[in-house]
Amino acid sequence: IGPVQAAGKTPGELQKEIHDLYVPHYYVRLTVTVTSENRVYYVGGEVGHPGPQVYMGETTVVKAIQSAGDFTTFSSHKVWLTRVNSGKRIKVNVDKALKDSTQDPPVYPGDQIQVPRRIF
Repeated sequence: IGPVQAAGKTPGELQKEIHDLYVPHYYVRLTVTVTSENRVYYVGGEVGHPGPQVYMGETTVVKAIQSAGDFTTFSSHKVWLTRVNSGKRIKVNVDKALKDSTQDPPVYPGDQIQVPRRIF
């Protein structure tokens, strides 16, 4: 069938295009399923469930920490967000972010959030 351009198409649109290229020229019936890789961000350190979290759309540092099981008893509320593309590290005070949404930066696929242990 040759190359098929996937960029800019929804999975449904791509499925239909591939289906129509094969049926009825090569097959009488055909089921085509197009899926994409899960996009994830990572939350590590002192959270309930550290590890990769599925990126479901717009999220922020506070929401990301909550999706990872929230803080443990030993968590510092000053966390680090590392951008995947630039490697830039951003210090986020979660207590301030909870009071002021402008202090709660967005999280993108591939980003990493590190929640350090609080120093007593």
